Amino acid sequence: MNFTTPIFSAALPEIFLLCMASAILLIDVCLKERYQNITYILVQVTLVATFLLVLSEYKEYPHPLVTFSGHYAVDKMAILTKLFVLVASFFAFVYARQYIKDRHILRGEYYMLGLFAVIGMLIMASAYSFLTIYLGLELLSLSLYAMVALQKDSAVASEAAMKYFVMGALASGLLLYGISMLYGVTGSIEISTIGSFLSNGLHGQDKVVMLALIFILSGLLFKLGAVPFHMWVPDVYDGAPTSVTLFIASAPKIASFCILMRILVEATPVMSGMWTAILIAASVLSMFSGNLLAIAQTNIKRMLAYSSIAHMGYTLLGVIAGPHSTTGYSAAMFYVATYVIVAAGAFAIIALLSKQGIELDQLEDYRGLNARNPWLAFMMLLLMFSMAGIPPTVGFFAKLGLLEALVEAHYVWLAAFALLFAIIGAYYYLRIVMLMYFEEPREELMKHHIAVAPGIMAAVTLNGVAALGLGLLPSSLIDICRISLG
Repeated sequence: MNFTTPIFSAALPEIFLLCMASAILLIDVCLKERYQNITYILVQVTLVATFLLVLSEYKEYPHPLVTFSGHYAVDKMAILTKLFVLVASFFAFVYARQYIKDRHILRGEYYMLGLFAVIGMLIMASAYSFLTIYLGLELLSLSLYAMVALQKDSAVASEAAMKYFVMGALASGLLLYGISMLYGVTGSIEISTIGSFLSNGLHGQDKVVMLALIFILSGLLFKLGAVPFHMWVPDVYDGAPTSVTLFIASAPKIASFCILMRILVEATPVMSGMWTAILIAASVLSMFSGNLLAIAQTNIKRMLAYSSIAHMGYTLLGVIAGPHSTTGYSAAMFYVATYVIVAAGAFAIIALLSKQGIELDQLEDYRGLNARNPWLAFMMLLLMFSMAGIPPTVGFFAKLGLLEALVEAHYVWLAAFALLFAIIGAYYYLRIVMLMYFEEPREELMKHHIAVAPGIMAAVTLNGVAALGLGLLPSSLIDICRISLG
């Protein structure tokens, strides 16, 4: 076996982020309580610096590069995924700062766990073998389990963390079992080698490969929160501190989508008929269950949790159309990226409205929000319009792109089904708008002063404006997604 020296510069963003995370961890241990803002500043500077390093790779590696003995790849999809992850994580930490301070959640631990989760997501983006995929996935998952349980005095958070851990362990086991079966057939764990082996024929092992793919998809659909592996989503979104829910609902979705693309499109393209049938079932059930169950919710975090299940169902539509459409994969990437922007903004507003000891997470708490804080109400309106797919917000173009890809791939019936449930889903989003603008606030809420730091208000405004601006001018982001997944 010949050893080839890895191109370490290709993994410079991950190496830098890991070194900085280790250094910040040591610094945080030595800091006194009153200086803990230094940890936050160092974490955010690290994310910005990592973003610039990843951005430099966009021109440095115009063609795909595979290194580290076939376990690590740098291509347009990996770079774009990393950029989305870093931006989403940066804003998640901005929104979390005041929330975790008010609730006396361990700040240093929160930021460090978040930073290690980001490292896991960056590894997932460039993973080009099942070993690195699993490494990144577990680093992300273990960090998230701990983050959910950080609010130690909350029994609900502890319960949510335990449920998340147990079900996550089950999903990891399913994924590993599928990987072991695929390794037994192909003799390799590298994405490219597996793809080449299967393209030359299944060699009478078609049933084993199909079973392996089912187990692998089960693990991946759990990470996306799609039916039938969605059971953890409502409990974790509701039970976790809102700042943690915000983080879980944003960046990990993009990283999970990236490894889904790696495995399905690059490792098992010859099995597209098989995995398309599985994804159609998961997508239909996710849109059906997510939208209908969201209507019945009175808690806004649970409502958005079921909403996220439906949105993952919509995302899968692009992957389903991909083998028979020129725009399916890029439409799915565009959809999941814009959903993350909107979901982060929505959970940020929930966190901003909640003060120490008071969690304003019931729909009734949003009555008359326009009278209490017109700007936050307007931002929430833009975000809800985008989730509902109402023009001119970006959610409309995201859904339109998916429907066009489905029609091009001759899945007209599936496009009609998706459109029907998009209309049904618009009801519970518009219900929030109605409460904010057409209902009177309760007397006790009028006494609840909404004070928002200028920096956090600027970040929320950027989220809302992005939902509108990307809807008015969507072509740039659409083109980037097409180039990266073309």
